[in-house]
Amino acid sequence: MKRLVLPLAALAMLASAPAFAQPSPTPALDVIPQAMPFDVPYGTSITLERAQQVVAAAMAEAKKRNWKMNVSVVDPNGDLLAFGRMDGAQLASVEISQHKARTAARYRRNTKLFENGMQGGMVYQLTLDGVIGSRGGIPLVEGGKIIGAIGVSGGAGSQDEVCANAGAAVINK
Repeated sequence: MKRLVLPLAALAMLASAPAFAQPSPTPALDVIPQAMPFDVPYGTSITLERAQQVVAAAMAEAKKRNWKMNVSVVDPNGDLLAFGRMDGAQLASVEISQHKARTAARYRRNTKLFENGMQGGMVYQLTLDGVIGSRGGIPLVEGGKIIGAIGVSGGAGSQDEVCANAGAAVINK
């Protein structure tokens, strides 16, 4: 019984002691930007043929590295246009790749920015409709307008991002 009382007493002392940990950095949410952030206009949707080229480029990068990926390309609204699933790719990542692409298109930014924000304490982003905070979703921008987005899933986030960048490079030059 004494063994149980001592740790409980120590726990009580720790709970009542002032915190010595550094506060987590909180972004300046009250700062009002001069310009609208991520204000890239939407353009005419990417064509099916070009969307398939984007998928092929991302899958070629994955194949070169022996990674098994799911690759989705969506239109500016986030609706699926082209998809590829490599043999043996994780099945849960089918929907995740689409979710990444949809988020990148609708929110006009790389999904890595949501990942960074959430890791940096901006947990309110979890309340935004349809957001995924995982890298691998990249808008496709041509002529200064968003024509769609790519989403890749199946590996670690950094692997997904490498393949998404390879696919996006077909459009984002």
